[in-house]
Amino acid sequence: MSRLRLLLRGVLAVFFIVAGANHFRMPGIYFGMMPAWLPWPGVINVIAGGAEILGGLGLMVGSVRRLAGWGLIILLIAVFPANLHVALQGKMPGLEVAPLTLWLRLPF
Repeated sequence: MSRLRLLLRGVLAVFFIVAGANHFRMPGIYFGMMPAWLPWPGVINVIAGGAEILGGLGLMVGSVRRLAGWGLIILLIAVFPANLHVALQGKMPGLEVAPLTLWLRLPF
């Protein structure tokens, strides 16, 4: 395996682990991102944060790497409505982010 591939996998793993931990450090940001029609924002936040942490860790473990990758893909699809909601609002509660940035981040 190339060093670049290993490095990129590590960067991606750290990204998901830090993003997941952020759900527990600053939950208000994530509550503000959720559309009002979603039930139980606290539970959803904990599940999403935990899934990001576990997925990030799983990327580094060969025996579960593929499963972790698919799990993270499913998670990204599941949280897309919240990211779209924020882009449509033109603001991210709790953070100063330019509206254009909210649209540009949707593919990521």
